[in-house]
Amino acid sequence: MNRVYYYARVPTCEQNLDCQLEAFQKMGADEREIITDKESGRNLDRPGYQALKTAMLRPGDTLVVKSLDRLSRNKADIKTELQFFKDNGIRLKVIDLPTTMMELPEGQEWVNE
Repeated sequence: MNRVYYYARVPTCEQNLDCQLEAFQKMGADEREIITDKESGRNLDRPGYQALKTAMLRPGDTLVVKSLDRLSRNKADIKTELQFFKDNGIRLKVIDLPTTMMELPEGQEWVNE
């Protein structure tokens, strides 16, 4: 069974995740499917994100983020993560990039690559 997970991140404990969480809830996200971090995006060493990658996400699953910079603030890291998702059959949907949100007919999935 393919699952959908949602990932939200803010750089400090003083900031809140409300905007990202609201966007996920509008998509029908269940609280149990949402993983959060209150840590800098300067690298990928964040507990919630690492749990997603190592213990939760499986081939066929989908990961939803509000914007691409929620994964990382480092372009090289983002590129590495995009390749990881592709190599592992994980679909990434970015709410702020509408083309990633499209549901495509069978056989047309290559458009998402």
